[in-house]
Amino acid sequence: MDSKTFSQKICKILDNHKAEDIVSIDVTGKTEVTDFFVIAGGRSMTHTRALIELLEEELDKEGFAPIRREGVKEGRWAVLDYGDVVVHIFNDESRLFYHLESLWDDGKNVTKF
Repeated sequence: MDSKTFSQKICKILDNHKAEDIVSIDVTGKTEVTDFFVIAGGRSMTHTRALIELLEEELDKEGFAPIRREGVKEGRWAVLDYGDVVVHIFNDESRLFYHLESLWDDGKNVTKF
């Protein structure tokens, strides 16, 4: 599965579980780390943790496991690294503080779901 299709799959899973303000950012050629960032929000730390767990469960059923995962227990900001796609799931406060979209948005590379 190519990285764009995989990022869209992740966005659909998050949308199905009521994640908020989901965006996929194509960073191909802008960083060597990944091709896409998926950024989504949870309404609370509990919702954020639930989104992380549900995403991992659904992707694991299809044979996808994160290479790395950080911040999962706290529920403020979690990062799931799937190689070509890195997923950031924030609670509202952390997302406003870090505002990652502003670092990578060039006006043409952001898709909102």
